[in-house]
Amino acid sequence: MKSIKSFFAKKNFKNFKNMLKGRQNHLNRSIAGNSLLFVIMAVCGLFMAMPLIMLTNNALKPLDELYQYPPNIFVRNPTLTNFTDLFSLVNLSWVPFSRYIVNTIIITGISIAGHILCASLAAYPLAKHKFRGRDFLFGLVIMSMMFSSQVTQVSNYMVISALGLSNTYPAVILPTFAYGVGLYLLKQFTEQIPDSMIESARIDGASEWYISFHIIMPNIKPAWLTSAIFQFQVIWSNTGRLLLRDEELKPMQYALTQITASVGREGAAAAIAFVMALIPITFFLVCQSHIMETMISSGIKE
Repeated sequence: MKSIKSFFAKKNFKNFKNMLKGRQNHLNRSIAGNSLLFVIMAVCGLFMAMPLIMLTNNALKPLDELYQYPPNIFVRNPTLTNFTDLFSLVNLSWVPFSRYIVNTIIITGISIAGHILCASLAAYPLAKHKFRGRDFLFGLVIMSMMFSSQVTQVSNYMVISALGLSNTYPAVILPTFAYGVGLYLLKQFTEQIPDSMIESARIDGASEWYISFHIIMPNIKPAWLTSAIFQFQVIWSNTGRLLLRDEELKPMQYALTQITASVGREGAAAAIAFVMALIPITFFLVCQSHIMETMISSGIKE
C-alpha cells in the first residue's frame, strides 16, 4: 500500500515539475520579442504622455514661443513668468482667491461623499435583492449614462429653480449625487460579494443597514475609490456658471477661467491649464495606489 502511495506521489510530483517547466518555457520569450514589445509599449506610452508634455512645456514658454507658428513641442527658453502673471491676476480678483479655494473644497468634498453614500445604498438592493422593477430601474441607470452633462443642464436648472435652491451650494452639489457611472460601477462590484457572507450576517441578526455599512461598503472600497476619481473629474470641470450668481459662492475653476477672458493673457492661460490638470492627476495617482492595494488584499470569491 505504501509503495502504491509513493508511486502516485512521485508521479504527481513529476507531473507538477513538468507543468512548471512548461509554464516557464511558455513565459520565456526571445530577446527580439521582448525588445519589440518594449518598443511598442514605449511608443504607445509616449503618445499617451504627449498632451501632458505639451501642457507642461506651454506653461514654461515665454509669450513669443506661445505665439510661434508652427508651435514647438518643447520649450527653448523656460521661464516662470506665466506663473507670476497668474499670481498677480489672482490678487486682483473681486473676492479673495482663498474664498474660491474654500468653495471648491466644500463643493468637491460634499459631492464625492454624498455620491458614494447614495450610490452604495442604491447598489446593494439592486445587486442583492429581488423586487419588482429592479431591472427597469437599472436600465434607467444605464440609459442615464448615454447623456452628457451639457444635455442635462437645462433639466437640472429647472429642478433646482423649482426647489428654490438656486444660487446656493446645494444647487451644484445635489445633481452630483445621481451620477450614473458611479452607481453602475458600485452595483457591478457589489454582485461579486458572496451571498453566503450576507446570509451569515442575517442569521447572526444583522440588519440591512448594518450589512450595507459594515459588510458591503468595506468590500467594495476599490469601486468607490474609482468612482471618487471619476466624480472628482466631473466636479473639477464644473464652473457652476448657470446655478451660482454670487461671486462668493463660485468655485476656483470659474475664477481661473474668468482671469483669461481678455486678450493678451495667453501665458497666464497656459499656467492655469497646467494647474487645473495637475490637481486631478495628483488626486488620481493618490487614489490609484489605494485601489491597487485594496484589489490585491481584499479579493473575494464564492
